[in-house]
Amino acid sequence: MANLLDPIPSETSAEIIQVLLATGSFRLERIVSNGQATPPGEWYDQDTHEWVALLSGTAGLRFEDEAEPRVLAPGDYLLIPAHRRHRVEWTDPETPTVWLALHYPENSLQLSAVSFQPTD
Repeated sequence: MANLLDPIPSETSAEIIQVLLATGSFRLERIVSNGQATPPGEWYDQDTHEWVALLSGTAGLRFEDEAEPRVLAPGDYLLIPAHRRHRVEWTDPETPTVWLALHYPENSLQLSAVSFQPTD
């Protein structure tokens, strides 16, 4: 059995990107950051949609059309539409920041948020 939070190296000079599952329709990655950020002046502009969830650590994710980064904490998730320029402003240098990232084509079905209601 595998675990998304283990093993995580305590210090790395570069992000670790591990492909967990890939098909012709999508790619699921685990990304581990230890204080890394997108280089100054650079922006991601992807051909695919990317749904990201933060499992541990904290991060600042900024969209080009927003003045301030969105601060992500464990449990937070968001959808980054294809071609929406964005960058990672910062990740926690003390605690590994573990991301789960799902990439899927621009012309495929859209993911929607699902609310779970407890049952009695």
